[in-house]
Amino acid sequence: MLALITNDDGIDSPGLVTLARGALEAGYEVIVAAPHGDSTGVGASVYAVAEQGRVRVHTQQLPGLDVPAFSVEAHPAFIVHSAGEGWFDTEPDLVLSGINIGANVGRAVIHSGTVGAALTGALHGWSALAASLDCGLAGAATAHWDTVLAVLPETLAVLRDRPAGTVLSLNVPNVPATDLRPLREATLATFGSVHVRVALTEGVDGEPGTLKASMSEPDGTAAPDSDVALLAAGHATLTELRSISAVPGLL
Repeated sequence: MLALITNDDGIDSPGLVTLARGALEAGYEVIVAAPHGDSTGVGASVYAVAEQGRVRVHTQQLPGLDVPAFSVEAHPAFIVHSAGEGWFDTEPDLVLSGINIGANVGRAVIHSGTVGAALTGALHGWSALAASLDCGLAGAATAHWDTVLAVLPETLAVLRDRPAGTVLSLNVPNVPATDLRPLREATLATFGSVHVRVALTEGVDGEPGTLKASMSEPDGTAAPDSDVALLAAGHATLTELRSISAVPGLL
């Protein structure tokens, strides 16, 4: 089976290399295609930098891996969509997106480019996994990437047992694998791991105003069975996500 490995942190992220290595160890053929630069927070955007209708693709050599790899001047959902629209001779059987720098939890996952890539894979009928490590943006240098690999085989087994087009979101605490508590199914918290507040500064003398964002702890307590609460308690969490669909019975 062929696994397409992508992310939203960019081709140079060590989490991308770790996930590709984990897929190889699980017996998959691997092809890596990831954004040329950081595409954090782009959701399922299919934006691409195009010149005369052409998007640049750069051949890459990933450290320690002998697999086809490309950096693309586009967002991750565009990359996944392209894989289903004739880019590769063989379409992937599944999409593995990540390992994201920082958790993707709560309903805020709608903004994640890592999750957006996985959901886009489902639109093509492929099963997909979005994997994230709760290391925080400042903790990437000391991230326990291999802890994700400790739960990856169990997670992939769950994904294989589900119907084609299933999307799973995996979040893993940033601890040594020996300190990891058991994998738990989690609901989505009503908020994410942080709350972003925005303040307006009015412009002066015709200059435009500015919006300044700051992050803080979310208001309220997460439900005990939510991804936020279980992740904080040291569990790796697994949540099945649904792609966009119509709800019947409106009229």
